[in-house]
Amino acid sequence: MPHKTYAVSGAGLGLRRDLMKDLEAAPPEQIDFMEVAPENWIRVGGSLGKRFRAFTERYPFVTHGLSLSLGGPSPLDEELVGDIKQFLDTHKICYYSEHLSYCSDDGHMYDLMPIPFTDDAVHYVAGRIRRVQEILERRIAIENVSYYAAPGAQMDENSFINAVLKEADCDLLLDVNNIYVNSVNHRYDPVEFLKALPGDRIAYCHVAGHYREDVDLIVDTHGANVIDPVWDLLDKAYAHFGVFPTLLERDFNFPPLPELLGEIETIHRYQRKWAAEVPAVAHG
Repeated sequence: MPHKTYAVSGAGLGLRRDLMKDLEAAPPEQIDFMEVAPENWIRVGGSLGKRFRAFTERYPFVTHGLSLSLGGPSPLDEELVGDIKQFLDTHKICYYSEHLSYCSDDGHMYDLMPIPFTDDAVHYVAGRIRRVQEILERRIAIENVSYYAAPGAQMDENSFINAVLKEADCDLLLDVNNIYVNSVNHRYDPVEFLKALPGDRIAYCHVAGHYREDVDLIVDTHGANVIDPVWDLLDKAYAHFGVFPTLLERDFNFPPLPELLGEIETIHRYQRKWAAEVPAVAHG
């Protein structure tokens, strides 16, 4: 189902507790929307809860889940999904997304594990996504993730993502940094990969930094500045699909706020560049 409008617009920033004081002192005009992991804020009350509510009243918000484990073997945590729905409704949050991965079995792992690229996995994950959408009573987006091994693969990563999106009838959270990371680690052309994704399903985009472990190994960390090849990939995404909302992810090792805002202004600059252009290739 093609998008008619996006839930948010412009350039956003992931809200982290370490950033709240500076953001409260002088709310930046560069930030058009924010994102949080709902698991970090559900049932948070007191003064911190009031501070968070002030942000959700000031900015449009999207959420990016951490622990739904859409590809995991354990039963779907429908109680968590219900809590997320209440959280979205309470704060009038625009949108919810999750990772196309898994992070739990008997217990929770603090890593995102790759789902095998198989037909069985497509049907399994798509069914769980449809159930989440049913409980939430809204469409969600799934994010293309970084991964470091592809056990039991029967298709390539792009075919797997496209198949899940189609069968689940959900949206895509496009992460251009993850495409770049995987293109180095698994030796493929990031631009070809990008263009093979269904642009009409893009809900919004993530851009982030990473850590280069070796010449042929990158670790996705969200703890560094965005590098030029990732900015270039974002530029090519706008050229191909048109402009879509884009959020800067930074999880730790925070620079001074003006430096972060400089990266957000870079997003704005690319968006302005392509805002008046007709996409070079039709969506999808």
